[in-house]
Amino acid sequence: MQERWANLKGLKIRYLESGKGNDRHILFIHGLGSSADRWLGIPSALSANLHAIALDLPGFGESDKPATMDYTIENFRDIIVDFINELAINGKTSIVGHSLGGYIAAEVAMENKNQVERLVLMDSSGLLKKPTPLLEEYLRVAMNPTKDKVRKVFEQMVAGRTRIPPKLVEGFITRINLPNAKYAFKSTLENSANTQIGLERLKLIDNIPTLIIWGIEDKVIPPEHSRLFKEAIMNSYIEIIQDAGHAPFAEKPEQVREILRNFLT
Repeated sequence: MQERWANLKGLKIRYLESGKGNDRHILFIHGLGSSADRWLGIPSALSANLHAIALDLPGFGESDKPATMDYTIENFRDIIVDFINELAINGKTSIVGHSLGGYIAAEVAMENKNQVERLVLMDSSGLLKKPTPLLEEYLRVAMNPTKDKVRKVFEQMVAGRTRIPPKLVEGFITRINLPNAKYAFKSTLENSANTQIGLERLKLIDNIPTLIIWGIEDKVIPPEHSRLFKEAIMNSYIEIIQDAGHAPFAEKPEQVREILRNFLT
């Protein structure tokens, strides 16, 4: 994956790109407190058949983190649409969104049907009525991070506690201590966990093939939410990943990669 930068209305956005010569496109949108790198080797592996892009959302990773930005789902949605247009991506784009990224991806699909070919919602937010206890703990830790605290909260997000490498903890602490990163994190969580897509609005994704992936042991967003998404989106399918928590693509990368390959190609 090649590291690149885009400028969107004064915002500097970092993204990773591979398979640029392919005429089918896939965009990966990460979750809260994460970055493009969190997708590990999955985008690169799919780039043999697809033009794969993973970006750092504004406020996260190495993208700009303006203190003046309102980190709402609507703003993220509009930035994603602008990003696709800025890169002059011709034709429809498939979007894979994890957690916060799933919420954003769903909003893009509902409001811009003509630009979305296929949709993947992975342990997606968007139906929470309020932050879950683990999300509240995640926020507390992010505001005052230490290696011990970050590791403990991350261990609750996976099915196997030994699956948290030191570099994941260290990377999070480095990113969250960047200027304005804590503000962006807090603002994003408050905006995303206290708002809902609405089951009726989800029905707008009726003509877009949608894959819903969920870790069976997700303690951040209950697996029951996968059924709610499935019932609201007519043309949708569910894949439940066993022995995985909130980020099944990180715990079971080979399995998730093949599920994505089969669905997207």
